[in-house]
Amino acid sequence: MTQSPTHDVLVIGAGIIGISTALALQAQGRRVTVWDRTGVAEETSSGNAGAFAFTEIEPLATPGVMKKAPKWLLDPLGPLSVPPAYALKIAPWMLRFWRASWRDRYDAVVKAQLDLMRHCEAAFERQLQTDGDAALINREGQLSVYDGARAFKSAAPIWQRRKELGIPCEVFDSAGAIAEIQPGLSARFTHAGYTPGWFNTRDPKTWAQSLAARFVEKGGVIETKTVSNLRNRDVYVDITHDTGVDSAVQVVLAAGAWSHRLAATLGDQIPLETERGYNTTFATRNLDIRTHITFASHGFVLSKNHDGYRVGGAVELGGLELPPNYKRAEILLKKAAKFMPGLETSGGTQWMGYRPSLPDSLPVIGASPQAPRVIYAFGHGHLGLTQSAGTGELVASLAQGTAPAINLAPYSPTRF
Repeated sequence: MTQSPTHDVLVIGAGIIGISTALALQAQGRRVTVWDRTGVAEETSSGNAGAFAFTEIEPLATPGVMKKAPKWLLDPLGPLSVPPAYALKIAPWMLRFWRASWRDRYDAVVKAQLDLMRHCEAAFERQLQTDGDAALINREGQLSVYDGARAFKSAAPIWQRRKELGIPCEVFDSAGAIAEIQPGLSARFTHAGYTPGWFNTRDPKTWAQSLAARFVEKGGVIETKTVSNLRNRDVYVDITHDTGVDSAVQVVLAAGAWSHRLAATLGDQIPLETERGYNTTFATRNLDIRTHITFASHGFVLSKNHDGYRVGGAVELGGLELPPNYKRAEILLKKAAKFMPGLETSGGTQWMGYRPSLPDSLPVIGASPQAPRVIYAFGHGHLGLTQSAGTGELVASLAQGTAPAINLAPYSPTRF
Protein backbone atom coordinates (compact mmCIF):
# COMPACT_ATOMS: atom_id res chain seq x y z
CA MET A 1 0.00 0.00 0.00
CA THR A 2 1.28 3.48 -0.87
CA GLN A 3 2.14 5.52 2.26
CA SER A 4 2.18 9.02 0.75
CA PRO A 5 1.05 10.60 -2.52
CA THR A 6 3.46 10.19 -5.42
CA HIS A 7 1.58 12.62 -7.67
CA ASP A 8 -0.11 15.96 -7.19
CA VAL A 9 -2.75 15.61 -9.94
CA LEU A 10 -2.99 12.50 -12.09
CA VAL A 11 -5.10 12.71 -15.27
CA ILE A 12 -6.20 9.33 -16.60
CA GLY A 13 -6.67 9.62 -20.35
CA ALA A 14 -4.57 11.43 -22.99
CA GLY A 15 -7.38 12.16 -25.41
CA ILE A 16 -8.37 15.74 -26.15
CA ILE A 17 -10.35 16.06 -22.90
CA GLY A 18 -7.48 14.76 -20.76
CA ILE A 19 -4.81 16.88 -22.46
CA SER A 20 -6.93 20.05 -22.31
CA THR A 21 -7.64 19.40 -18.64
CA ALA A 22 -3.95 18.84 -17.93
CA LEU A 23 -3.11 22.19 -19.52
CA ALA A 24 -5.81 23.98 -17.52
CA LEU A 25 -4.59 22.45 -14.25
CA GLN A 26 -1.00 23.28 -15.13
CA ALA A 27 -2.03 26.90 -15.66
CA GLN A 28 -3.26 26.89 -12.04
CA GLY A 29 0.21 25.94 -10.84
CA ARG A 30 -0.49 22.24 -10.30
CA ARG A 31 2.06 19.49 -10.97
CA VAL A 32 0.26 17.28 -13.47
CA THR A 33 0.95 13.80 -14.80
CA VAL A 34 -1.11 12.21 -17.60
CA TRP A 35 -1.42 8.46 -18.06
CA ASP A 36 -2.92 6.69 -21.06
CA ARG A 37 -2.92 3.05 -22.06
CA THR A 38 -1.98 3.74 -25.70
CA GLY A 39 -0.69 7.30 -26.00
CA VAL A 40 -1.77 10.82 -26.89
CA ALA A 41 -4.94 10.90 -29.03
CA GLU A 42 -4.53 7.26 -30.06
CA GLU A 43 -8.18 6.38 -29.42
CA THR A 44 -11.35 8.32 -30.27
CA SER A 45 -9.61 11.71 -30.39
CA SER A 46 -7.64 10.63 -33.45
CA GLY A 47 -10.39 9.93 -35.96
CA ASN A 48 -13.25 12.38 -35.52
CA ALA A 49 -14.33 14.94 -38.12
CA GLY A 50 -12.26 17.69 -36.52
CA ALA A 51 -15.21 20.02 -35.91
CA PHE A 52 -15.60 22.60 -33.17
CA ALA A 53 -19.38 22.40 -33.31
CA PHE A 54 -20.41 25.09 -30.85
CA THR A 55 -23.80 25.50 -32.54
CA GLU A 56 -24.78 21.85 -31.93
CA ILE A 57 -27.08 22.13 -28.93
CA GLU A 58 -29.59 19.43 -29.90
CA PRO A 59 -29.31 16.19 -27.89
CA LEU A 60 -29.59 12.80 -29.52
CA ALA A 61 -32.69 12.18 -27.40
CA THR A 62 -35.27 14.49 -29.01
CA PRO A 63 -39.05 14.37 -28.41
CA GLY A 64 -40.58 11.47 -30.34
CA VAL A 65 -37.23 9.83 -31.02
CA MET A 66 -38.30 6.46 -29.62
CA LYS A 67 -40.86 6.06 -32.39
CA LYS A 68 -37.87 5.42 -34.61
CA ALA A 69 -36.40 2.68 -32.40
CA PRO A 70 -37.90 -0.29 -34.32
CA LYS A 71 -36.38 1.07 -37.52
CA TRP A 72 -32.95 1.23 -35.87
CA LEU A 73 -33.09 -2.47 -35.12
CA LEU A 74 -34.27 -3.34 -38.63
CA ASP A 75 -31.68 -1.25 -40.46
CA PRO A 76 -28.19 -2.16 -39.20
CA LEU A 77 -26.61 0.18 -41.75
CA GLY A 78 -28.82 3.20 -41.04
CA PRO A 79 -27.54 6.51 -39.60
CA LEU A 80 -28.49 5.41 -36.08
CA SER A 81 -28.61 1.74 -35.24
CA VAL A 82 -28.53 -0.78 -32.40
CA PRO A 83 -27.00 -4.14 -33.39
CA PRO A 84 -29.47 -6.94 -32.52
CA ALA A 85 -26.71 -8.72 -30.58
CA TYR A 86 -26.50 -5.71 -28.27
CA ALA A 87 -30.17 -4.77 -27.98
CA LEU A 88 -30.88 -6.54 -24.68
CA LYS A 89 -27.73 -5.25 -22.98
CA ILE A 90 -28.44 -1.66 -23.92
CA ALA A 91 -32.11 -1.76 -22.84
CA PRO A 92 -31.58 -0.01 -19.44
CA TRP A 93 -29.64 2.78 -21.16
CA MET A 94 -32.38 3.10 -23.78
CA LEU A 95 -34.98 3.57 -21.05
CA ARG A 96 -32.99 6.50 -19.67
CA PHE A 97 -32.55 7.78 -23.22
CA TRP A 98 -36.31 7.65 -23.73
CA ARG A 99 -36.93 9.56 -20.49
CA ALA A 100 -34.39 12.19 -21.54
CA SER A 101 -36.42 12.77 -24.72
CA TRP A 102 -39.50 13.93 -22.80
CA ARG A 103 -40.21 17.60 -23.30
CA ASP A 104 -39.42 18.61 -19.70
CA ARG A 105 -35.99 16.96 -19.78
CA TYR A 106 -35.29 17.91 -23.39
CA ASP A 107 -35.72 21.64 -22.83
CA ALA A 108 -33.47 21.50 -19.77
CA VAL A 109 -30.80 19.60 -21.71
CA VAL A 110 -30.84 22.12 -24.56
CA LYS A 111 -30.33 24.96 -22.08
CA ALA A 112 -27.52 23.10 -20.33
CA GLN A 113 -25.86 22.32 -23.66
CA LEU A 114 -26.15 25.95 -24.73
CA ASP A 115 -24.57 27.17 -21.48
CA LEU A 116 -21.74 24.67 -21.84
CA MET A 117 -21.18 25.53 -25.51
CA ARG A 118 -20.95 29.26 -24.83
CA HIS A 119 -18.40 28.64 -22.11
CA CYS A 120 -16.47 26.17 -24.27
CA GLU A 121 -16.27 28.50 -27.25
CA ALA A 122 -14.75 31.25 -25.12
CA ALA A 123 -12.44 28.71 -23.44
CA PHE A 124 -11.24 27.48 -26.83
CA GLU A 125 -10.22 30.98 -27.86
CA ARG A 126 -8.26 31.31 -24.60
CA GLN A 127 -6.61 27.94 -25.21
CA LEU A 128 -5.75 28.93 -28.77
CA GLN A 129 -4.07 32.12 -27.54
CA THR A 130 -1.98 30.43 -24.86
CA ASP A 131 -1.26 26.93 -26.15
CA GLY A 132 -2.78 26.34 -29.58
CA ASP A 133 -1.43 26.48 -33.11
CA ALA A 134 -3.67 28.77 -35.20
CA ALA A 135 -2.29 27.21 -38.39
CA LEU A 136 -4.21 24.03 -37.52
CA ILE A 137 -7.60 25.81 -37.48
CA ASN A 138 -9.89 26.38 -40.50
CA ARG A 139 -12.66 28.93 -39.93
CA GLU A 140 -14.89 28.04 -42.87
CA GLY A 141 -18.35 27.42 -41.41
CA GLN A 142 -20.64 24.41 -41.74
CA LEU A 143 -23.34 23.64 -44.29
CA SER A 144 -26.16 21.20 -43.43
CA VAL A 145 -27.92 20.07 -46.61
CA TYR A 146 -31.38 18.51 -47.00
CA ASP A 147 -32.78 16.64 -49.97
CA GLY A 148 -36.13 18.29 -50.49
CA ALA A 149 -38.59 20.50 -48.66
CA ARG A 150 -39.98 17.62 -46.61
CA ALA A 151 -36.58 16.73 -45.17
CA PHE A 152 -35.90 20.35 -44.31
CA LYS A 153 -39.34 20.82 -42.73
CA SER A 154 -38.53 18.26 -40.04
CA ALA A 155 -35.31 20.13 -39.23
CA ALA A 156 -36.74 23.65 -39.47
CA PRO A 157 -37.50 23.90 -35.71
CA ILE A 158 -33.82 23.29 -34.97
CA TRP A 159 -32.78 26.21 -37.14
CA GLN A 160 -35.52 28.40 -35.72
CA ARG A 161 -34.41 27.63 -32.18
CA ARG A 162 -30.81 28.49 -33.05
CA LYS A 163 -31.95 31.88 -34.32
CA GLU A 164 -34.01 32.47 -31.17
CA LEU A 165 -30.97 31.62 -29.04
CA GLY A 166 -28.83 34.11 -30.91
CA ILE A 167 -26.72 31.56 -32.80
CA PRO A 168 -25.69 33.09 -36.16
CA CYS A 169 -27.14 30.99 -38.98
CA GLU A 170 -28.81 31.24 -42.39
CA VAL A 171 -31.22 28.97 -44.25
CA PHE A 172 -31.51 28.48 -48.02
CA ASP A 173 -34.21 26.98 -50.23
CA SER A 174 -32.49 26.72 -53.60
CA ALA A 175 -29.65 24.70 -55.06
CA GLY A 176 -28.22 27.91 -56.50
CA ALA A 177 -27.88 29.54 -53.09
CA ILE A 178 -26.29 26.38 -51.72
CA ALA A 179 -23.77 26.33 -54.58
CA GLU A 180 -22.62 29.83 -53.64
CA ILE A 181 -21.23 28.32 -50.44
CA GLN A 182 -20.35 24.83 -51.68
CA PRO A 183 -20.34 24.04 -55.40
CA GLY A 184 -20.40 20.49 -56.69
CA LEU A 185 -23.24 19.09 -54.61
CA SER A 186 -26.02 17.06 -56.20
CA ALA A 187 -29.08 19.03 -57.27
CA ARG A 188 -31.15 16.80 -54.98
CA PHE A 189 -30.12 19.10 -52.12
CA THR A 190 -32.56 21.96 -52.43
CA HIS A 191 -32.50 23.24 -48.84
CA ALA A 192 -29.72 23.96 -46.39
CA GLY A 193 -28.76 25.66 -43.16
CA TYR A 194 -25.42 27.43 -42.74
CA THR A 195 -23.57 28.26 -39.54
CA PRO A 196 -20.70 30.62 -40.39
CA GLY A 197 -19.20 30.52 -36.88
CA TRP A 198 -18.41 26.83 -37.09
CA PHE A 199 -14.74 25.91 -37.56
CA ASN A 200 -12.52 22.84 -37.82
CA THR A 201 -9.03 21.69 -37.07
CA ARG A 202 -6.96 20.45 -40.01
CA ASP A 203 -6.61 17.18 -38.10
CA PRO A 204 -7.89 16.33 -34.61
CA LYS A 205 -4.99 14.03 -33.75
CA THR A 206 -2.41 16.62 -34.76
CA TRP A 207 -4.28 19.26 -32.75
CA ALA A 208 -4.31 17.09 -29.60
CA GLN A 209 -0.66 16.16 -30.02
CA SER A 210 0.33 19.80 -30.45
CA LEU A 211 -1.39 20.63 -27.15
CA ALA A 212 0.29 17.65 -25.51
CA ALA A 213 3.69 18.87 -26.72
CA ARG A 214 2.94 22.26 -25.18
CA PHE A 215 1.99 20.58 -21.90
CA VAL A 216 5.29 18.66 -21.80
CA GLU A 217 7.25 21.76 -22.82
CA LYS A 218 5.89 23.50 -19.72
CA GLY A 219 6.94 20.66 -17.41
CA GLY A 220 4.09 18.18 -17.67
CA VAL A 221 4.62 14.43 -17.77
CA ILE A 222 2.86 11.94 -20.07
CA GLU A 223 3.34 8.20 -19.54
CA THR A 224 1.91 5.02 -21.02
CA LYS A 225 0.19 3.07 -18.26
CA THR A 226 -3.00 1.01 -18.02
CA VAL A 227 -5.07 1.76 -14.92
CA SER A 228 -7.22 -1.05 -13.50
CA ASN A 229 -8.48 0.24 -10.16
CA LEU A 230 -9.03 3.37 -8.08
CA ARG A 231 -9.25 3.32 -4.29
CA ASN A 232 -10.22 6.27 -2.12
CA ARG A 233 -8.08 7.16 0.89
CA ASP A 234 -8.55 9.93 3.43
CA VAL A 235 -6.06 12.36 1.91
CA TYR A 236 -5.22 10.80 -1.45
CA VAL A 237 -6.29 8.22 -4.02
CA ASP A 238 -4.55 4.93 -4.77
CA ILE A 239 -4.24 4.05 -8.47
CA THR A 240 -3.51 0.45 -9.45
CA HIS A 241 -1.86 0.11 -12.85
CA ASP A 242 0.01 -2.43 -14.94
CA THR A 243 3.33 -1.95 -13.11
CA GLY A 244 2.22 -1.32 -9.54
CA VAL A 245 0.31 1.11 -7.33
CA ASP A 246 0.78 4.89 -7.22
CA SER A 247 -1.16 7.58 -5.42
CA ALA A 248 -2.26 11.14 -6.07
CA VAL A 249 -3.70 14.06 -4.16
CA GLN A 250 -6.32 14.35 -6.89
CA VAL A 251 -7.29 12.24 -9.90
CA VAL A 252 -9.13 13.35 -13.05
CA LEU A 253 -10.85 10.49 -14.86
CA ALA A 254 -11.00 11.41 -18.56
CA ALA A 255 -10.69 7.99 -20.19
CA GLY A 256 -13.55 8.42 -22.63
CA ALA A 257 -15.63 5.34 -23.34
CA TRP A 258 -13.69 3.30 -20.78
CA SER A 259 -14.26 5.75 -17.91
CA HIS A 260 -17.32 4.08 -16.40
CA ARG A 261 -15.34 0.90 -15.75
CA LEU A 262 -12.90 2.75 -13.52
CA ALA A 263 -15.71 4.74 -11.90
CA ALA A 264 -17.28 1.42 -10.96
CA THR A 265 -14.17 0.46 -8.95
CA LEU A 266 -15.05 3.39 -6.69
CA GLY A 267 -18.67 2.26 -6.43
CA ASP A 268 -20.13 4.78 -8.92
CA GLN A 269 -22.45 3.37 -11.57
CA ILE A 270 -22.48 5.76 -14.54
CA PRO A 271 -24.77 4.75 -17.46
CA LEU A 272 -22.23 5.32 -20.21
CA GLU A 273 -22.56 3.72 -23.63
CA THR A 274 -20.66 4.13 -26.88
CA GLU A 275 -21.66 5.85 -30.09
CA ARG A 276 -19.46 3.81 -32.40
CA GLY A 277 -18.59 6.09 -35.30
CA TYR A 278 -17.04 5.15 -38.65
CA ASN A 279 -15.07 7.10 -41.22
CA THR A 280 -12.73 6.86 -44.19
CA THR A 281 -9.85 9.29 -44.66
CA PHE A 282 -8.24 10.21 -47.99
CA ALA A 283 -4.78 11.78 -48.28
CA THR A 284 -5.65 14.03 -51.22
CA ARG A 285 -8.80 15.62 -52.60
CA ASN A 286 -9.84 16.19 -56.18
CA LEU A 287 -12.74 18.59 -55.54
CA ASP A 288 -12.98 22.07 -54.08
CA ILE A 289 -14.30 21.54 -50.53
CA ARG A 290 -14.97 24.96 -49.04
CA THR A 291 -16.77 24.15 -45.81
CA HIS A 292 -17.68 21.31 -43.44
CA ILE A 293 -20.64 19.56 -45.09
CA THR A 294 -23.27 17.75 -43.05
CA PHE A 295 -25.66 15.45 -44.89
CA ALA A 296 -28.25 15.94 -42.20
CA SER A 297 -30.86 13.37 -43.19
CA HIS A 298 -28.23 10.70 -43.70
CA GLY A 299 -26.18 11.09 -40.52
CA PHE A 300 -22.70 11.73 -41.90
CA VAL A 301 -20.29 14.53 -42.79
CA LEU A 302 -17.56 15.45 -45.25
CA SER A 303 -14.68 17.47 -43.80
CA LYS A 304 -11.18 18.51 -44.77
CA ASN A 305 -8.28 16.59 -43.25
CA HIS A 306 -4.78 17.96 -43.92
CA ASP A 307 -4.56 17.96 -47.75
CA GLY A 308 -7.31 15.38 -48.07
CA TYR A 309 -10.74 14.78 -46.63
CA ARG A 310 -12.67 12.54 -44.28
CA VAL A 311 -16.12 10.98 -44.78
CA GLY A 312 -17.61 9.78 -41.54
CA GLY A 313 -20.39 9.71 -39.01
CA ALA A 314 -23.38 7.55 -38.14
CA VAL A 315 -24.18 6.32 -34.64
CA GLU A 316 -24.02 2.65 -33.75
CA LEU A 317 -24.92 2.00 -30.12
CA GLY A 318 -22.93 -1.19 -29.80
CA GLY A 319 -20.66 -1.09 -26.74
CA LEU A 320 -16.94 -1.81 -26.57
CA GLU A 321 -16.77 -5.51 -27.36
CA LEU A 322 -18.57 -6.14 -30.68
CA PRO A 323 -16.26 -6.21 -33.73
CA PRO A 324 -16.42 -3.22 -36.13
CA ASN A 325 -18.90 -3.36 -38.99
CA TYR A 326 -17.02 -1.55 -41.73
CA LYS A 327 -19.94 -1.95 -44.10
CA ARG A 328 -21.18 1.20 -42.37
CA ALA A 329 -18.12 3.13 -43.60
CA GLU A 330 -18.60 1.73 -47.11
CA ILE A 331 -22.25 2.83 -47.17
CA LEU A 332 -21.22 6.35 -46.22
CA LEU A 333 -18.71 6.44 -49.08
CA LYS A 334 -21.26 5.27 -51.61
CA LYS A 335 -23.64 7.99 -50.47
CA ALA A 336 -20.90 10.64 -50.56
CA ALA A 337 -20.02 9.73 -54.16
CA LYS A 338 -23.68 10.07 -55.12
CA PHE A 339 -24.23 13.30 -53.18
CA MET A 340 -21.08 14.99 -54.47
CA PRO A 341 -20.48 13.71 -58.02
CA GLY A 342 -16.82 13.49 -58.91
CA LEU A 343 -15.63 12.87 -55.37
CA GLU A 344 -12.87 10.25 -55.37
CA THR A 345 -13.76 7.41 -52.97
CA SER A 346 -11.05 4.79 -53.56
CA GLY A 347 -7.87 4.18 -51.62
CA GLY A 348 -9.00 5.57 -48.27
CA THR A 349 -8.19 4.40 -44.74
CA GLN A 350 -11.10 3.12 -42.64
CA TRP A 351 -11.47 3.76 -38.91
CA MET A 352 -13.93 3.10 -36.10
CA GLY A 353 -13.98 4.93 -32.77
CA TYR A 354 -15.90 4.81 -29.50
CA ARG A 355 -17.65 8.05 -28.59
CA PRO A 356 -18.58 8.00 -24.88
CA SER A 357 -22.31 8.70 -24.67
CA LEU A 358 -24.70 9.33 -21.79
CA PRO A 359 -28.49 9.07 -22.20
CA ASP A 360 -29.11 12.83 -22.11
CA SER A 361 -26.16 13.77 -24.39
CA LEU A 362 -24.53 15.82 -21.60
CA PRO A 363 -21.11 14.92 -20.20
CA VAL A 364 -20.29 14.09 -16.61
CA ILE A 365 -18.25 16.91 -15.07
CA GLY A 366 -17.98 16.71 -11.30
CA ALA A 367 -16.50 14.95 -8.30
CA SER A 368 -17.20 11.30 -7.61
CA PRO A 369 -19.83 11.01 -4.85
CA GLN A 370 -17.80 8.12 -3.45
CA ALA A 371 -14.38 9.77 -3.70
CA PRO A 372 -14.34 13.60 -3.72
CA ARG A 373 -10.68 13.67 -4.76
CA VAL A 374 -11.61 12.02 -8.06
CA ILE A 375 -13.10 14.38 -10.65
CA TYR A 376 -14.99 12.95 -13.60
CA ALA A 377 -14.67 14.47 -17.06
CA PHE A 378 -16.16 12.13 -19.66
CA GLY A 379 -19.26 11.28 -21.67
CA HIS A 380 -19.10 14.06 -24.27
CA GLY A 381 -20.46 11.88 -27.08
CA HIS A 382 -19.50 13.30 -30.47
CA LEU A 383 -18.67 16.71 -28.92
CA GLY A 384 -15.44 15.89 -27.08
CA LEU A 385 -13.22 18.08 -29.27
CA THR A 386 -15.76 20.90 -29.16
CA GLN A 387 -16.07 20.88 -25.38
CA SER A 388 -12.47 20.01 -24.50
CA ALA A 389 -11.03 23.40 -23.57
CA GLY A 390 -14.13 24.38 -21.60
CA THR A 391 -14.22 21.08 -19.73
CA GLY A 392 -10.57 21.54 -18.82
CA GLU A 393 -11.25 24.93 -17.27
CA LEU A 394 -14.26 23.63 -15.33
CA VAL A 395 -12.29 20.68 -13.94
CA ALA A 396 -9.44 22.99 -12.95
CA SER A 397 -11.91 25.13 -10.99
CA LEU A 398 -13.25 22.07 -9.19
CA ALA A 399 -9.74 20.88 -8.38
CA GLN A 400 -8.78 24.28 -7.00
CA GLY A 401 -12.01 24.68 -5.03
CA THR A 402 -13.02 27.84 -6.89
CA ALA A 403 -16.42 28.65 -8.36
CA PRO A 404 -16.82 27.23 -11.90
CA ALA A 405 -17.78 29.52 -14.76
CA ILE A 406 -21.21 27.86 -15.14
CA ASN A 407 -23.60 25.89 -12.94
CA LEU A 408 -22.41 22.27 -13.04
CA ALA A 409 -25.58 20.68 -11.64
CA PRO A 410 -26.82 19.51 -15.09
CA TYR A 411 -23.55 17.60 -15.60
CA SER A 412 -23.36 16.03 -12.14
CA PRO A 413 -22.46 12.31 -11.92
CA THR A 414 -25.36 11.91 -9.46
CA ARG A 415 -28.06 13.09 -11.90
CA PHE A 416 -28.88 9.51 -12.91
